[in-house]
Amino acid sequence: MRAVLASEWLKLRSVGSTGYAVGAAALTIVLGIVWTLYVVSLADARGSIRAAAPEEGFLPLVQVSLAVLGVLAITSEQADGMLRTSLAAVPRRGRLLFAKAAVVGGVTLAASAAVLIATYTISRLIAGDRALGFNDIGLLDGLPTVLASALSVAVLALVGLGLGAATRSTAAGIFSVVSLLFVLPSVAAYLPAPWNTRVASIMLPNLVPQIAGDRLSRRLGDGVLPPWAALLVLIAYGAAALLAGYLVLRRRDA
Repeated sequence: MRAVLASEWLKLRSVGSTGYAVGAAALTIVLGIVWTLYVVSLADARGSIRAAAPEEGFLPLVQVSLAVLGVLAITSEQADGMLRTSLAAVPRRGRLLFAKAAVVGGVTLAASAAVLIATYTISRLIAGDRALGFNDIGLLDGLPTVLASALSVAVLALVGLGLGAATRSTAAGIFSVVSLLFVLPSVAAYLPAPWNTRVASIMLPNLVPQIAGDRLSRRLGDGVLPPWAALLVLIAYGAAALLAGYLVLRRRDA
């Protein structure tokens, strides 16, 4: 198994798409700095304002960028025939997919945590003691939400990997991830009460504040899940996508 993991790590870091995906995610740091400087200028002119936290506002950029990495980790190999070679070397398809999931999950968790923590910390240092809304709690108090956000990125990358294996299409895999992030939550908002809040509570974008016990999760009202339940739902997304990918991969030729 160690050799399979090493092989998957080598393949992931040797393709250009990995660098582009991580680089796109890292743009969050730059955008966060620009946003904070802009908000600071407004606060200096007006006294105090309430602005969105940059690590939350630009989180979708990190999520989509690294979810694309997860999709490409499997679909690029299917497109160029490398997956067939990998399966010849590792006939047990479940082991191969597990190795890909371990590498993709580890890389995206580390990259997203680094990007989000950097964005979070730098924005607070720039803000100083100005009243900007997003810096009204202690520096350490906001870390649970940042770490939950990083976990959500890693799970989304695994969702992308699983759906990429299931659809065998880069476009379909990316569309599926984008739908989970943006389309389905919008549809849930139009459901009749109380189903709108109940369904909204299990939508991917709403799981992060619930996992962290963040006060923002109160927007869901009676639909708020306890942190442990929200964490299980998040993990279930990744597990279900990987299971679907495995079932398709097992039945089809590469």
